Amino acid sequence: MAEATTLANLGQAMGLGSAPAAAPVTPAKPKLDKQGRAYATGRRKDATSRVWVKRGKGKITVNGKTIEQYFARPVLRMIVQQPLVTSNRLSELDIDCTVVGGGLSGQAGAVRHGLARALTNFEPELRSALKKGGFLTRDSRSVERKKYGRAKARRRFQFSKR
Repeated sequence: MAEATTLANLGQAMGLGSAPAAAPVTPAKPKLDKQGRAYATGRRKDATSRVWVKRGKGKITVNGKTIEQYFARPVLRMIVQQPLVTSNRLSELDIDCTVVGGGLSGQAGAVRHGLARALTNFEPELRSALKKGGFLTRDSRSVERKKYGRAKARRRFQFSKR
């Protein structure tokens, strides 16, 4: 019997035949509505956001207000815009979102998560860059519940000797 020098020869020698050809990968299609918008939901802590993305001039509105009015702190605006900066689409797309629940920090994280998911629905080829940045992963951390006999979730009441 001939000696198998490559993996293909080894497979043939074992009677496995040649490896099946990989199916051609078709690129994912954008998921758009009748107005040409992509939609996604984002969540963080107790906040939930609904985000719509469409072609435009780079205008971002949150609950009917501009992003500068709604998220006054620059850090929160930076968090919201991270998926757009990563994908180089900051001035090409208009974003309209509504967000409820939680505080401003959780709402900014929810908008970021929803925006990243909406961008992948709008342009599926951006998925790898957004996933590499960690924007598609839902941050599941939330507030720990308060336990009985405690002042907060873990904080005990002050000890009194007398």
